[in-house]
Amino acid sequence: MKPTLLVLAAGMGSRYGGVKQIDAVGKNGECLLDFACYDAKKSGFANVVFIIRRDIEKDFRERLFDRIAAHFDADYVFQSRESLLTEEEIARTEGRKKPWGTVHAVLCAEEKIRSPFAVINSDDYYGREAFKTLGEYLSAIPNDSSEHAMVGYVLEKTMSKNGSVSRGVCTVEGGTLSTIVENTKIYYDEGKIVSELDGKKVALSGKEWVSMNLFGFSPKAFETFHEYWENFRERGLFTEKEEALLPVAASDIGKTGKGKIKFFASSESWFGMTYPEDREIVREEIAAKIAGGYYPERLWG
Repeated sequence: MKPTLLVLAAGMGSRYGGVKQIDAVGKNGECLLDFACYDAKKSGFANVVFIIRRDIEKDFRERLFDRIAAHFDADYVFQSRESLLTEEEIARTEGRKKPWGTVHAVLCAEEKIRSPFAVINSDDYYGREAFKTLGEYLSAIPNDSSEHAMVGYVLEKTMSKNGSVSRGVCTVEGGTLSTIVENTKIYYDEGKIVSELDGKKVALSGKEWVSMNLFGFSPKAFETFHEYWENFRERGLFTEKEEALLPVAASDIGKTGKGKIKFFASSESWFGMTYPEDREIVREEIAAKIAGGYYPERLWG
């Protein structure tokens, strides 16, 4: 069974200052997601499902979705503050501005998932090899498999020169993910990589394996995601900024003994749309890949 690509594209883009999911970076107005979808299709994925906010639907369709849907089986769902909450919870969290997080987003798309699926961010470049690796793995597992997967990247190859980044630092044992610790503020400090974790600066080597939210799951993983979300509703729903994060929920699969996450390593260098200054870097990186023949001049023909 061919897998599905699930795209997390409902983010607010607070650091970027705009709707980065649909910002043009290609020679013919393509967005970064065009290249991800192109790579996924080339790598054996059957379809793509986007998770978006309702307020960007019109621009999303005009500037990205309709173009991709003409060449790739595509659909989308909405994530909103009210999704998956009771009326009482909606009323009590009315002032909340920050989204509920990536686990909440994935659960919003559950009804659209009929096969093993990969999850990606909308603003990160992963490289075709990563999609090929996950595509082959997911095509070989059944829907009830308890063995999932992820592709990890070397931290120093995922840093931004324009500000801090959020990365899940991984512990890997015998080719299997052991733990992920979410580090929400990693940055360069006098040429060295540091993380602000629990109020302290922690030095990092840059050689750590990190999660870029590139996971591969069978639909069985939704069992853990529901449990994680229900725990979050009790623990963090009424806080101002706490989020239900996919790397943490993925790590819980192994911690609770409900499955394993096979770890695949990528040597790809990351680039993405975190800050406004990143846009020109992404444009140059994409242009170089086109010049080198990695992508055609006109992506979708």
